[in-house]
Amino acid sequence: MTPRPRNYVTYYRVSTQQQGRSGLGLEAQQSAVRSYMEARGGHELATFTEVESGKRDDRPQLTAALKRCRQTRSTLLVAKLDRLGRNAAFLLSLRDAGVRFVAADMPDMNETVVGILAVIAQHERQAIGDRTKAALSAARVRGTKLGNPRLQPGNAASAAVARSANVKLADARATELAEVIADARAAGKQSLRDLAAHFNELSIMTLRGSAWTPTGIARVLRRLDA
Repeated sequence: MTPRPRNYVTYYRVSTQQQGRSGLGLEAQQSAVRSYMEARGGHELATFTEVESGKRDDRPQLTAALKRCRQTRSTLLVAKLDRLGRNAAFLLSLRDAGVRFVAADMPDMNETVVGILAVIAQHERQAIGDRTKAALSAARVRGTKLGNPRLQPGNAASAAVARSANVKLADARATELAEVIADARAAGKQSLRDLAAHFNELSIMTLRGSAWTPTGIARVLRRLDA
């Protein structure tokens, strides 16, 4: 089976206003991104450009790009990894934002590379986990009962926890989509059918990965009203 082409949101950053006006640096980034998508396939759903120093972490266009990635389950594509930033902690925060990203200059070293920057912390967390497992194992040998008996699979308490988690996930998704709905309404799309079509045109999927219907839009609106 041929894999589906990946959807991308592209992000470009230049460091000075002069570069932004002249296209210096920007054209090279755009060329690298085009070459990447031509070689590997994929669709560009949206693009964002920022004129900002890589030392700064507060970048509204990058924030908007990440939001669009989450909305459309797309991959953030940049020409070079340093276009995202040179601060290790900032890059780690991007990795933990739940958005896949890839750099055209290092196509085989995507967000996984960022994890290397935190290898020492990861090693320490692993050591703590190993010690915890050893302590739990020793407790079992002594006959100590572990775990919460109320949360056994299939019982009412487990079902309640699962429902609560699903509600929180759906509420968070509705909040994330509120801005898209507001933009669509500002553009004259008022009916549930029009809003569903707008979401599908943007390749924004439901939590289950399916296309939007008027009924699905109505559920989101009820959550937002609540």
